[in-house]
Amino acid sequence: MDWMREIDGYCERLSPAYWAEPINAVTNLAFLVAAWVMWRRVRNQGLPLGNLLVALLAVIGVGSFLFHTHARVWAAMADTTPILLFILVYIFAVNRDIWLLSPLKAVGLTALFFPYAAVTVPIFQQVPGLGGSAAYAPVPLLILIYAFLLRNRRPQVAFGLSIGAVILIASIIFRALDMPLCGRVPLGTHFMWHILNATMLGWMIEVYRRAMAEEVSRAGAAPHKTHS
Repeated sequence: MDWMREIDGYCERLSPAYWAEPINAVTNLAFLVAAWVMWRRVRNQGLPLGNLLVALLAVIGVGSFLFHTHARVWAAMADTTPILLFILVYIFAVNRDIWLLSPLKAVGLTALFFPYAAVTVPIFQQVPGLGGSAAYAPVPLLILIYAFLLRNRRPQVAFGLSIGAVILIASIIFRALDMPLCGRVPLGTHFMWHILNATMLGWMIEVYRRAMAEEVSRAGAAPHKTHS
């Protein structure tokens, strides 16, 4: 693999220069802002996975900034790898802490994301206009599947997940429209992917935080058994 190969895949980029995508680069601050907000909400809550998700959210912003400035293969890996890690950690967190599966079962179910993606990505690639965004399309579908399955057991969590899926769908639409609308929108629309995606990822951490707080509240409210 040629790690230094240049990548030109966005409307805003008109040259290989470092600042050829200023809007796409600067809007990655949204990820750092979202990470800072969620760090303040998650810290001292006894949620190691929540803290890990916040850290990954910040790394996503840094990786995306590197990609939209350097625009090379290595930077693309720095962009996409933290996103994949966030998805896997979040699925594991839901499996273990909301479905209350054992860690081993939670890991096994999380690993199913890879065959799930292998099956669904080619299907979404057949959708006209999605283009490279087809790689992300299975994610909101998976979130909606989890929301549907949790609708009776944890309705508030299901509702929160559904909101996250809707935001992500809107984000993917803006990402997909970047090149098709390039003639009419010179800056492109990819920057909205950053803003909405940062909002969505921060919201998903909040959904997890609230779900865990609800668990603590339930445990505290549970009646204590007395022994005769």
